[in-house]
Parts: sequence; structure tokens; C-alpha cells
Amino acid sequence: MKKGRPCLSGRIWRWPAGVPSCGGLPSCSGISVSSPVIGLTGGIGAGKSTVEALFARLGIPCVDTDRIAHQLTAAGGAAMPALVAQFGAAILTAEGALDRAVMRQKVFADAGERQRLEAILHPLILSESRRQLALQQAPYVLLAVPLLFETAAYRNLVAETLLVDCEPQLQRERVMQRSGLPAAQVDAIIAAQMPREERRALADAVLDNSGDLALLSLQVENKHRYYLQRFAAANLAAPSNSVDPAL
Repeated sequence: MKKGRPCLSGRIWRWPAGVPSCGGLPSCSGISVSSPVIGLTGGIGAGKSTVEALFARLGIPCVDTDRIAHQLTAAGGAAMPALVAQFGAAILTAEGALDRAVMRQKVFADAGERQRLEAILHPLILSESRRQLALQQAPYVLLAVPLLFETAAYRNLVAETLLVDCEPQLQRERVMQRSGLPAAQVDAIIAAQMPREERRALADAVLDNSGDLALLSLQVENKHRYYLQRFAAANLAAPSNSVDPAL
């Protein structure tokens, strides 16, 4: 895969219009953020939330698209009027939030229903993700996206990608324990995602979450040091936008 890297203009990280970025695809955007962005991804049950928490201890914020999706589909969330108009009141919980179990059954049974759901949610999630990224002030920021490699709009926002990975059987056990879903349904969810080998081939770096928390913490600390050095060096190499007062 062709690895995209951001351009620098002073200390502002942005993907320039029309210039190939990650994967050689054209940049979406014009968004400018004050911190470089690391795209964090991984299959269901791989441990993305644990990695987010470990980076948070090091002072690194994370814009999490799953969290944004939950906010949009909570009672009174911005996505709810369009979702009810499209799918009817049967998708609501008693509190007025999206009933995720009901919606999960709908989208797994009917690809058309999934596309209609995505057409409503994905633009809202992307817009809010971009808004939150623009607010961050840190040496770098994580952008957690489960379908990062499948979604050009997100790939084109990141400077590097970081994959959380674990052994398939461990992944399956974690999802079943966390969700309470039967094995067949968990297997169907995993099978619907990008194959593990393909994710590993596309990632700039991989965190192995097949061991204990201490081992994962060491990997996160090592990546943190690397990112600090990588982006500090890039900022030093960037041309200055300041004007010499003597001129």
C-alpha cells in the first residue's frame, strides 16, 4: 500500500486538496487541525477501548467514532428524527434511544437496510469527528474508527494508522463475554469485517493485544515515544510562517 503522509504549513497539519494521501486516494477535505492524527482501528473485540485508555493516561486524547455514534442515537440525539422517519418507531427503546439490538437484526438480515442506516449515520459521524479533531490541542490525537481502512474519508484525515490486533479465538471469546451474543451471531459479525490479514497488511503499525495488560501498556508507551519524536521532528523541519521583524 502506498503510505500517505501529511503536508505541513507552519504547525497546521492538513491534507492538501487534490494530492494523494493514504492509499493514494484524493484528500477529502480542507480540514485543518492543530495536532497530527493517528488512525486507531481494529476488529470487534480487539481492544481498541483499552488502547484508548492507555493513551489517555499519557495525555493523548481520542476522537472515537463509536462514542459519537452512541451520542447521535441516544434519546434526543441528532440522528434520531431521520432514523425514526426511515425505519419507524419500532427501532426505539422505551426512553426514545435507538434500540441497537433491533437495528442490528435489521441490518444483518437486509443489506439495503444497512445502506439506509449508513446513509443517515455516516455523514453525521464524520462531521462531528472533524469538528472534534479541530478542537484538540495535543502532541497528536487518536481518531478511533472501526472501519478505518474501508472508509476513504477517514483514511485521508490521518498521518499514520495503528491497528489493535489479537488472536481470532481470543477476539471471539471477548466479544461473547462482553455482549452476551451467541457464538453464531458473533462469528457472523467478525466474518462481515475486513479479514485480519488484510488489516495487518494495511496498517502502519500493529499493537498485539493477545497478552496481558502490562505487555499492551509497554507497546503503547513505545508507540507514544515514537509519535512524540516523529511529529516533533516534522514540526522542526516545517517552514516557519513568522515574519522577521527586522525586514
